[in-house]
Amino acid sequence: MNELRKRLKEVNRIFGTPTYVYKGGRIREKARTLRDAIPYFPTKVLYAMKANSNPEILKILKEEGVGVDAVSPGEVALGLRHDFFVLFTGNNVTDDEMDFVAEKGVMINIDSLSALERFGSRHCGKDVSIRINPDVGAGHHSHCITGGPESKFGIWHSQLDEALEIAKRNCLRIKGIHQHIGSQILETDKFLLAMDVLLKEAHRFPDLEFVNFGGGLGVPYNPEDRKLPVKRLGRMMSDKFLKFSHNYGKPVTMMIEPGRYLIADSGWLLVTVNTVKRNPDGRVFAGVDSGFNHLLRPAMYGSYHPIENVSNPKGKKEEVDIVGNICESGDRFAQERKISRVREGDVLAIGMAGAYGFSMSSHYNLRAKPAEVLMEKNYFSLIRKRESIYDVI
Repeated sequence: MNELRKRLKEVNRIFGTPTYVYKGGRIREKARTLRDAIPYFPTKVLYAMKANSNPEILKILKEEGVGVDAVSPGEVALGLRHDFFVLFTGNNVTDDEMDFVAEKGVMINIDSLSALERFGSRHCGKDVSIRINPDVGAGHHSHCITGGPESKFGIWHSQLDEALEIAKRNCLRIKGIHQHIGSQILETDKFLLAMDVLLKEAHRFPDLEFVNFGGGLGVPYNPEDRKLPVKRLGRMMSDKFLKFSHNYGKPVTMMIEPGRYLIADSGWLLVTVNTVKRNPDGRVFAGVDSGFNHLLRPAMYGSYHPIENVSNPKGKKEEVDIVGNICESGDRFAQERKISRVREGDVLAIGMAGAYGFSMSSHYNLRAKPAEVLMEKNYFSLIRKRESIYDVI
């Protein structure tokens, strides 16, 4: 930790704050760990680009043999620019968006009967995948549960006869089926249950080339979180899928779509304390030069991110509210968090910020977006410059 702290301080000295910092070696390590955990062949790992779309991070993942799960035409275009295998999983997509993706030669993973009908009427004879809602949901927050009766995603599992009829009527070939039950899953049971539900339905589709079990693999943000048993999960998934492929009569590719798992713990958001308020009632506010426009997860989901005072790591611990510079009461990175005593000018490192950090940032309050830096073993590189207010306006 001392060496990491030293390197983060060096990033601050060179690039200032607010700045996202990513450890390239950690991204490679996570990609290889996941790949090695799944013995079934063929398996294809698709990176959920919405987690972080910086091109330099994409290059690392491309080198590790990872494809791309895209959820917008923009993500499709970026993935193709970097020569990825791309699967497009749209939600409430327009005809123009489906036309764009089809013209690029990218397979569409369709998540409603309406979209399937509209796509078929415009692209008769194409290969498609369909997203199925298996009536199983899981995740760390209600906003992140993507399966089950309250989810907007996927074709309900009891409507598959209609989906097959629409495909037949429009000469569509269903080459893949897909599900995604939620995000930040740290328990294996629901993931494996949803896998069983999807594989039970898979035999209804005679032309499958792949079955995609989505993403959602979690990482421990909070010290109390248990680490996902990736090796155990990969072995159990492989056993189930090998049995399915044998019964199906031909080898079928297994796909998964991690985003957070691959990059969350590779990243930190560096911020500088510019204001310390010590109220008469004892409450302490540490105001920093960033806000939920840069890291939305704590405000949106109540998410925990580890935070360290890298300028004063051995200082006496005190409870502090770490708050941002956005004109909203909910602009907090942490509340009553025990941290080494903060002083104006101290640099704080907000951890587990590689995923859904910069990618969810905005110009709210007309605040500029932060810089991004890639940290490799022997060097740092600026992979996105910090915006100025003139870039914003």
